[in-house]
Amino acid sequence: MGLSIRAYARHRGVSHVAVKKAIDTGRISQLPDGTIDPVVADAQWAANTTPTRRSVTAEVRETPQASAVTRETPQAAAKVVRDAPEPPTPGLSSGGTSLLQARTVNEVVKAQTNKVRLARLKGELVDRSQAVAHVFKLARAERDAWLNWPARISSQMAAGLGVDAHVLHVALDAAVRQQLQDLGDLQAKVD
Repeated sequence: MGLSIRAYARHRGVSHVAVKKAIDTGRISQLPDGTIDPVVADAQWAANTTPTRRSVTAEVRETPQASAVTRETPQAAAKVVRDAPEPPTPGLSSGGTSLLQARTVNEVVKAQTNKVRLARLKGELVDRSQAVAHVFKLARAERDAWLNWPARISSQMAAGLGVDAHVLHVALDAAVRQQLQDLGDLQAKVD
């Protein structure tokens, strides 16, 4: 009679799911009663497991520290696994982006996008092309109002000052056009 799946998992230092997977894939075999012979299963595990899939226990057993411990006692091997120094965690590389950094950037971009969407839904944001068109329309309306102003006011001013209305209209019109030309040379940045 052999060991149960969970008992063999404790013997190997792996989870019972790993043992079940090894049984299902045919890497180790069970006895007819469903138990596992640890000696046979250990040999099958070593023979049928690729080096990349070996457990930490198997890697530690191959180290020089583990060679001093007899391989027949699983308790001694487990002690070596517990006492083995943990491998250093890789630091953030200066040349590339770590997964944590990439996730952080992704979350920041998501937060900014959601903030812009919310502002647009609240009506706090306007479309840039619509804003430029609206400012252009307002500036044109103001320009037209200033161009019409000398014609409306020149006759009233001429009567008040006692001068010729046509001469005053021409002078005011020239002065207003020059002022609008000077203001037109100023380029507003909308960026």
